[in-house]
Amino acid sequence: MNLEEYFKRIGFLGEFSKPDLETLNQVHKHHVMSVPFENLSIHCGEKITMDLEVIFNKIVRSNRGGWCCENNLLFSWVLKEMGYSPVMLGSRVYNNTTNQFNPMDSHLINKVIINGTAYIADVSFGVSSQIWYPLELVSGKDQPQSPGVFRLIQDGELWTLEKTARKPLVLNNAFANSPLVNKCLKKKIYGFTLHPRGVDHFLETSHCLQTDPNSLFTNKSICSLQTAIGFRALIGWTFIEATYNDQDGVDVLDLKNIPDDDVDKVLKEIFNLSLANKLVTKNNKADYTV
Repeated sequence: MNLEEYFKRIGFLGEFSKPDLETLNQVHKHHVMSVPFENLSIHCGEKITMDLEVIFNKIVRSNRGGWCCENNLLFSWVLKEMGYSPVMLGSRVYNNTTNQFNPMDSHLINKVIINGTAYIADVSFGVSSQIWYPLELVSGKDQPQSPGVFRLIQDGELWTLEKTARKPLVLNNAFANSPLVNKCLKKKIYGFTLHPRGVDHFLETSHCLQTDPNSLFTNKSICSLQTAIGFRALIGWTFIEATYNDQDGVDVLDLKNIPDDDVDKVLKEIFNLSLANKLVTKNNKADYTV
C-alpha cells in the first residue's frame, strides 16, 4: 500500500508536504468525486471485510468503491500517511421512518484536528447527504456546500449532523411520488459522540449490515458518485442524475428505470466499475432517499 497509488486512483496531483486544511479539503473532495459509495459486493456474493489491505486492493487497485467502513477506514490510513492524526468515531444513522437514530454505530467517520480546530471528515455517505469537504466541529454553525447547508448540533455528548436542502424538481413525472425522492428540506443525517473507536468496534455491525435480511444494504443494491454539479446514483434498476441548482433554489432530479441487461453497462460507463462477480440487482422496500 502506498499513497502514490491512492492519489492516482482519486486523481489528486497536488502537494501534500504539510498536513493543513487546504490539502485535507482537496483530498477529501477528490475522494468523493472518484470513489463510489456502493454496497455491490453484498449482491455479488462477496464478503465485505475491514482488513485494510483487502480494502486498499479493492478500492485502489481494482477500481471499486465501498461503503463507509471501507472508504473511511481507508481514508483514515491515508490521513495518517499524510501526517494528520485522525481519530475514528462511530455514528448512528437517523431513520426517517421511526424518527430516531438507529441503535447501532453503523457509520464510521473521522475526526481530524488542525491547528487546534477539529473537523469531521466523511468520504462515504453518498447521494445528497455526502459532504464534499470536512466540517468544522462547532455547534450550530451553517456550513454551506454544493449539496446544501450542513450544520453540526451539540446536545451534551451527542453531536448531530443535519442538512437543509433545496426543493427537488423531478423531471420525470412517473417518479414524482417515488419513495427515493426526499421532499423534507431539513433532515438529520446521523449522530455521534467523540469517543474514539477502533476497527473492532465495527466488526459486528459490518457483519449484521451485510447479512441481516432487514438491513437496508441487503435489500437494495446501491451505487452513487458525486459529480462536479451534483451526483449520480443507481438504486436497484433506478438511475438518478442530480444537478444542484443553488441559484434557482432547486435540485433537479432526473430518474429513469433501466433494463436489467443494461446494469453492468451503466456501472461501467457511468461509475467506471467492472465487477468480478455477477451482480444480483435488488430494490426492495426500505427507508432510503437520495
